[in-house]
Amino acid sequence: MGSDSEDGLAGPSTTTTTTTAVVENAWAMKIPKFEAQDNPHGLLEESSFATLFPKYREKYLRESWPLVTKALHDHHGIRAELDLIEGSMTVKTTRQTFDPYIIIKARDFIKLMARSVPYEQAIKVLDDEVGSEIIKIGGLVRNKDRFVKRRQRLIGPNGSTLKSIELLTRCYVLVQGNTVAALGPYQGLKQVRKIVVDTMNNVHPIYNIKSLMIKRELMKDPQLKHENWERFLPKFEKKNLSKRKEPLKKKEKKPYTPFPPEMPQSKVDKQLATGEYFLKPTDKKRRKLEEQKDKQAGSQAKRDQKRMKSFQPPKEDKNKANGTSQTGGSQANGPPVGASTLDMDKLKTKMEKASKDQKKKAKKRKM
Repeated sequence: MGSDSEDGLAGPSTTTTTTTAVVENAWAMKIPKFEAQDNPHGLLEESSFATLFPKYREKYLRESWPLVTKALHDHHGIRAELDLIEGSMTVKTTRQTFDPYIIIKARDFIKLMARSVPYEQAIKVLDDEVGSEIIKIGGLVRNKDRFVKRRQRLIGPNGSTLKSIELLTRCYVLVQGNTVAALGPYQGLKQVRKIVVDTMNNVHPIYNIKSLMIKRELMKDPQLKHENWERFLPKFEKKNLSKRKEPLKKKEKKPYTPFPPEMPQSKVDKQLATGEYFLKPTDKKRRKLEEQKDKQAGSQAKRDQKRMKSFQPPKEDKNKANGTSQTGGSQANGPPVGASTLDMDKLKTKMEKASKDQKKKAKKRKM
């Protein structure tokens, strides 16, 4: 009896163990697959998503649509509709749908199909461990020619750069128009987005590819598992080759003061400061005439000095006047034999008298 009761209690009960330990690598965790037994009652409400597709995709979608409807309806219970008149694709849940998240996956599936991703690649997004992302690159670069060059840089010669990105990130990448469609594991999608955005911001993709290759090699070494990898990764600095020429004369900025500059004094302010403002008109006139006379006297003295400069004799050398030669030896005191002494004062008065006579003669001729 005891053994039967124990067997009866232990039979129908199922034990579930929950762990709260810290997970070292969350990316390595395996997500359990969602089966129909996990949700036997299905969904209560209908959910639907629609997306438009360009005209050039109409032919391909019409040919591959039977495969799309079969893959969605038979395995996941999703109904897919193609409207060629409106140019749209729609996915809806049905009574047979048991996975509540599959409608989001189906929405991503038709978005990838609209962005020229082939059916064979786009169908992979329905798996749990595969995600997708459509990166918009049209608004990252304003200049159209520059945008085309950087987009071509992402593809590389004969698609070699794009192929190396796919191998390192384990993602399918398609560059189409103003978008980049990526499909693969979630960790790889983060790397693809970083490479695409950096490339459109004028950082060559080879730099990020080199970093990914170094990280891939470091992963294989168990000793470097818990260490920082920044010392192994290359550091690339931006170099602006087109530097603006600096001006020859740099204007030094004056120290900033919050107060405005002092107002210049007006004519009335200057008169008030000197006391001239309070004088009578006759006094002002007399004062003005005196200033003019002083000014005229000063200018007249300068003119006379300039005029008389030509009549001034040159300075004599003392050695010659004393009769000494520069080459050597001093002669006897007194003037040499046969030399005549010259009175400069008499000569000066004589020249002044001659100049006055010339002026008088010039005046008479004018008369």
